[in-house]
Amino acid sequence: MPMLDNLPKILRTEAEVDELMARPSQALIEMMGRLKGDIAILGIAGKMGLSLGALAVNAIRAAGVTKKVYGISRFSDPAAFVSLEQAGITPVRCDLLDRAAVSTLPKVLNILFMAGRKFGTAGEESLTWAMNTIVPAHVCEHFGESRIVAFSTGCVYPLIPLERVGCVEEDKPVPVGEYAQSCLGRERTFEYYSRTNHTPVCLIRLNYALDVRYGVIHDLAQTIWDGRPVNRTVGHFNAIWQGDANTQALLALELCATPPAILNLTGPETVSVTATAETLSRLLNKKVTYAGELGPTGYLNNAALAHRLFGYPRVPLSHVISWTAEWVKQGGRSLGKPTHFEVADGKY
Repeated sequence: MPMLDNLPKILRTEAEVDELMARPSQALIEMMGRLKGDIAILGIAGKMGLSLGALAVNAIRAAGVTKKVYGISRFSDPAAFVSLEQAGITPVRCDLLDRAAVSTLPKVLNILFMAGRKFGTAGEESLTWAMNTIVPAHVCEHFGESRIVAFSTGCVYPLIPLERVGCVEEDKPVPVGEYAQSCLGRERTFEYYSRTNHTPVCLIRLNYALDVRYGVIHDLAQTIWDGRPVNRTVGHFNAIWQGDANTQALLALELCATPPAILNLTGPETVSVTATAETLSRLLNKKVTYAGELGPTGYLNNAALAHRLFGYPRVPLSHVISWTAEWVKQGGRSLGKPTHFEVADGKY
């Protein structure tokens, strides 16, 4: 994908952030022109869902075609329901753990599955397993004739040393901890229904999506700004601007297959926590300190396949770093959802 034109030097408002994330690429516009059927985003009220839905709506409009985009969630935050309507998305309330409720959802041909649970797993492991394995079963039973792009995580791979470059799609999953194990369970559930019912699926192994209000860069910037030490237990990571992650997830609708296709989704760089922290320290004009020993491993994924299919991300990591530093300096809102990228024992 060619780089976005006229990238701003600073993002001052949430409206500017949301508009930038929702700019469709030419490839996405052309795909929406080809794609048959409406789109439903399950679990849309999470940190990525609204921006993905708005991107889909804008791409559909730019393609000059008529499609509905449904946003499905429990909507525990009523404001999210209103935000979807304002973005041109049709909100639908549904508890995906309720099989009977799922059976009433409109039979939509194109599904983006974003539902899942990570944080708070410790002490409530059974709920995490239910959300990450039972919900996919309900969805596959109801949407057996749809194509499904299901978000997973790079955490299903093992933590690997820096010299490995990154795990590729053919590598065997070795999940660490119950959260990551339940995510592999989610993948296996989709795989079972794909093989049994011939439902085309694409499993997206994402790490990590970046927003100035959320993500590894935000976590590092906020830590330095607050004068807290940076934890380097996991010393390197991969990441991608959330708008690019959303674009590639939508494009993956055309990759769905049975048995499921698997696609790593992240940026091309292996990013050093130390180097990023030092850059943020300079931009924030704040001293950085560190806690703990520099860890020898990380969740490092190789997204070369996605780059061959879709091109490199349109927003460079350097822009995200500078945007995030300015966002934190000006007191911009945080989503209050730390990534815990430094966790090496799988306990969330």
